[in-house]
Amino acid sequence: MIRAPRGLNVRLATAAVLIAALLAALLLLPTGWRAALATLLAALGALEWARLCRMSGAAAWGYGAAMALAVVVAYHSDPWLPAFALSAAFWILAAPAWMWRGVAATQAPLLAAAGFVVLVPAALAMAVLPGLQVVLVLTLVSLADAAAYFAGSAWGTRKLAPSISPGKTREGAVAGLLVALVYAMICGVFVEGIAWVPFLLSAALIAVLSIVGDLFESALKRQAGAKDSGALLPGHGGVLDRIDSATATLPVAALLIPWISR
Repeated sequence: MIRAPRGLNVRLATAAVLIAALLAALLLLPTGWRAALATLLAALGALEWARLCRMSGAAAWGYGAAMALAVVVAYHSDPWLPAFALSAAFWILAAPAWMWRGVAATQAPLLAAAGFVVLVPAALAMAVLPGLQVVLVLTLVSLADAAAYFAGSAWGTRKLAPSISPGKTREGAVAGLLVALVYAMICGVFVEGIAWVPFLLSAALIAVLSIVGDLFESALKRQAGAKDSGALLPGHGGVLDRIDSATATLPVAALLIPWISR
């Protein structure tokens, strides 16, 4: 009998627990409890972000506390769209330009400030969007990521961003985009009131931004000389390693959802 490597078993077990817990939280928890969970995830992500910015001790804990407070303040503010618009501008314009210039050349205070733009709108989107919509967006991101990985492993020859993430290929990115569009079309059949062109354009943008979010976190880890953002999740690294794509996609999805309804 062939035995799976112990590391793979740990990774699969952790993934199963995380998926089950996340689905239960998003679909079953009341909005207030979901907001508390989003705040906790933002705080944990902030602790890891702080360490990647070379903060330690009290400074890192203070950064995490400030992030949690910022999420609470944003959640109790109205309207929320400016936060989502700021996030969209960051991921569509600033993050690609930043990576092109080189994250390693950026001073730690600027990276620390960017953490608030990355984590607060994502936590806010997780808190205020209906749980099913969050699940649908995260499923699109997961399918696109899986398709990119398998297609890139099988047919990828041209590197997408070799200086940041050598394993990513352009062929994989195209496969991920196509799978995301197919998934969106399947979902759209079951939803009334969809404006198809904006809907598919939004799905394509979210798929692209999921790659941008992944690459940006990889660039942040590379400048810090870290393989993973943390070690909280056995076999998966840290919280940031699991939510990197979500930070780029959930706020943009929250901004686009009103636009795709007829």
